[in-house]
Amino acid sequence: MPHLVTPNSILKFSAAAALAALLFGCASEPPRSQLRTSAAVKPNPPSQSANVQPDLRPFASVGGYRAGAVSGDYAGYPALAQFIEQMVQKHGFDREYLNGLFSQAKRKQWTLDYLAKSDQGLKGKPSKGGWSRYRSQFLDARHIDAGVAFWRTHQAALQRASRQYGVPAEYILGIMAVETTFGSFVGNHRVIDALTTLGFDYQRRGEFFRSELESFLVMARSEGIDPGKPVGSFAGAMGLGQFMPSSFLQWAVDFNGDGRRDLWNPEDAIGSVANYFAQHGWRSGQPVVSRTRGSYSGIESLAPGIDHEYPLGTLVQAGIEPVENCGCDYPLRLLLLRHQSNDEYLLGHPNFYVITRYNHSTHYAMAVHELAQAIKRDYQRIAGDQSGVNG
Repeated sequence: MPHLVTPNSILKFSAAAALAALLFGCASEPPRSQLRTSAAVKPNPPSQSANVQPDLRPFASVGGYRAGAVSGDYAGYPALAQFIEQMVQKHGFDREYLNGLFSQAKRKQWTLDYLAKSDQGLKGKPSKGGWSRYRSQFLDARHIDAGVAFWRTHQAALQRASRQYGVPAEYILGIMAVETTFGSFVGNHRVIDALTTLGFDYQRRGEFFRSELESFLVMARSEGIDPGKPVGSFAGAMGLGQFMPSSFLQWAVDFNGDGRRDLWNPEDAIGSVANYFAQHGWRSGQPVVSRTRGSYSGIESLAPGIDHEYPLGTLVQAGIEPVENCGCDYPLRLLLLRHQSNDEYLLGHPNFYVITRYNHSTHYAMAVHELAQAIKRDYQRIAGDQSGVNG
């Protein structure tokens, strides 16, 4: 989901739908009232919630946690007792250490109340003007200017990531712009509280979040982190790129070479987002989206969205083709963007689909794409202006 849930990404068609995508996509996020556009409620950041492999290496658990039994908000939870036993048997954790840690975990009732309301409106269709409203949350001077400033500060790391992973710098920046506005809003919920609440008190997605909790504990131990300290989104997404713990284990990298993977560190975040894209199939030098033209006579016969793909020939027969010849020998996705005054159809290339692996939303991926292009234009313009002044 990577990832899911605290910042900017969460704005889908409505607060409820946004949250849904966030929690139920891969790298999505919730609404934005308390969730400032960035950290409060993010998309479901990169996360596959894969089965965590046993980790029995002799790492020391950090933090002075110890108790004979769980007390506090989660005392007497049979499912938590079962989970602790699993962590002891599978990963070699000390039972009393986990008892002490979970005795400190706090139930986030606000999160549960919010999700209960959001779950009631998950199935809405894209509404008229939905894309215009979503886009306005991100395509503004605040996000673009912050992206240019971040690029100038971390130019060397971005160049190195682009060379190593084949991912353009502007798309790495597009993710961090939508997710946390480059670290301005990384969330203020303790990850242990968020994942414990959602793992044991949110029935609809409890299994998913218990798996993320397992990943988080393994992650914290392997990186030498006190599991009671990290904060993130209300769904447990972490750092500038809002990775869920399972995504951290699979795709986070130590890009600054200090021996630790730290997604709150800009260089590690840059390398990790680039690696995430590369591992999900980013095609270097290929386009992301294409504008379209044609009669659109057979458009009603084609389902738009990221779950459907069509050979170019099928699209042409339906009266829709790219404005510029793309030489596409691969299937494309038909994307519907609903503006206030009109509907727009675009064609999504494989690289567009890669962006949606971060958050399973057409709107999310389009916001990343348009922000990437806007940040790149302003960065190049400023670089050109300074070159002229210094020349």
